[in-house]
Amino acid sequence: MTPGDLRPGTEGGAAALDFSKASLARLSDALLGGHDHYEVDREAMRRLLAIAPGARTMAKEHRDWLVRAVRFLAGKRGIDQFLDLGSGMPTAENTHQVAQRYNPDAQVVYVDNDPVVQVHGRALLEENYLTHVTGADLTRPADTLGDDVVKEYLDFSRPVALILTSIIHHIDDYDRAKKIVGEYVEALAPGSYLLLTHNFDPEEDSPRQELARLLETSFQGTGLGSVHRTREQIEGFFDGTELLRPGLVYLHEWWPDGPRLHPLSELNFLTLGGVARKQ
Repeated sequence: MTPGDLRPGTEGGAAALDFSKASLARLSDALLGGHDHYEVDREAMRRLLAIAPGARTMAKEHRDWLVRAVRFLAGKRGIDQFLDLGSGMPTAENTHQVAQRYNPDAQVVYVDNDPVVQVHGRALLEENYLTHVTGADLTRPADTLGDDVVKEYLDFSRPVALILTSIIHHIDDYDRAKKIVGEYVEALAPGSYLLLTHNFDPEEDSPRQELARLLETSFQGTGLGSVHRTREQIEGFFDGTELLRPGLVYLHEWWPDGPRLHPLSELNFLTLGGVARKQ
């Protein structure tokens, strides 16, 4: 997505190319060891790593969580439609790869108004007729839901998995962020699912809360806004749905694949994630 508070893009939802500022999508690509980023993104990564050396590992934790959640919905719940908002740069184990591995007929639509994401995504998916990319602006739910690509390939009279991983905390205003998520949830059919992760404010005078404040300052300094919110605030994004077990938890606690092989860092305790079903 575009930097800062996910400000709207230009006509058609796509943001203008601007390599003078870091991009959330390209920063994530850098943290995951990808190749589709620029010096401004690497500089943002270096600033982040100076504060939180575990940021690379945490980016991988996010990807692993998404894999487990999509695998569960496609393989166990029979979901065959996925709308991935603020999807970021294509990398290993994308939503469509996981979903179509367990449900070969699954339709996946990626939404990201970063033009670099769109170029790389469309090139990568050129021969995958079940997976599509559009440059709609996720902060405008009506426009996104009315986007030609979204309307053509997703049937909202049937269950859809709505994916919002590591993106809503880049919208500074809580009421605005909650309204955006609520409009998407309202558009979903019963039996749909919401997958959401968010930066967590532990609400205690502790090294973790101090780290959260440092991270927010670092993101502001790179032009990428980011906020940590309380458990109660994050739970508010799930209004209109019912959280599945184990609830809203640290990512490493959400149905892990076997015993943990690497030590946890403080960053592991500054993100919560959950999967919820619309009744």
